[in-house]
Formats: sequence, structure tokens, C-alpha cells
Amino acid sequence: MSNLPIFDVAGSAMQAQSVRLSTVASNLANANTVAGTAEGAYRAKQPVFSAEPLAADPALAGVQVLEVRESDAAPIRRYDPGNPLADPQGYVYAPDVDPVAQMVDMISASRSYQANVEVFNSAKELAVATLNMGR
Repeated sequence: MSNLPIFDVAGSAMQAQSVRLSTVASNLANANTVAGTAEGAYRAKQPVFSAEPLAADPALAGVQVLEVRESDAAPIRRYDPGNPLADPQGYVYAPDVDPVAQMVDMISASRSYQANVEVFNSAKELAVATLNMGR
């Protein structure tokens, strides 16, 4: 905790967006994986955020990552009898991950992160300018 809560707010938001970017990267990396069973298929992950009151000023809130949830969407069943992971009927199971939606989420998280970096840098410049006024 700093004496200037804007740094805590922007820092918590950057940390939350970093978690969001990590889950998107995991989802995209596993979008084309297959498994021999529906239970073994990769499940897309999504972070759950919550407002977190700051100890320095309860009127202000930062962002807290409550958990990273796995999707409840059923895996996609594909007929691929030549695949070594295929079940006895010749089916493999792929995650229900939409790469386009994941890319949109990634762009949104990246822009949110960039916006919070700008807030952090602006607050730093203002704090330095305020300190230099006393010289």
C-alpha cells in the first residue's frame, strides 16, 4: 500500500489484466488440442474479478481476481478414426474455444492494461511535479 492510493488502484487493475491475458494465452494455446474422452478435453478458463476496497481509503476500490473458472461448455465431438487418441467409436473431443472471441478478449485486456499503465505513469509524473514545486 502506498500513500497515494491511485497507484494501488492502477496496480491491482494491471495485475488483474495480466491474469486475464494469461488465461487467454492458455485458451488459445489449447484451442486445437484433442482428447480421447470428454472429461479429458481442455476446458477454457475465465478469470472472475471483484472490487476490493482499499485499506488506505475504503471509498476507493481496486480489482481482485477471485478465481479462474473453467468453462461448463461441452467439448466438441469430432469423428477422427485415424487419430491415436480416438475412442473405440472413432471420436476425439476438442475444447469449445472460439479463437476469434479469445483474440477480442486479448485485445480488450491488452488495452485495459495499457490504459492502467498510462494512469500509473500520469500519477507518477504528477507526484514528481508536486514534489518539485517545493524547490
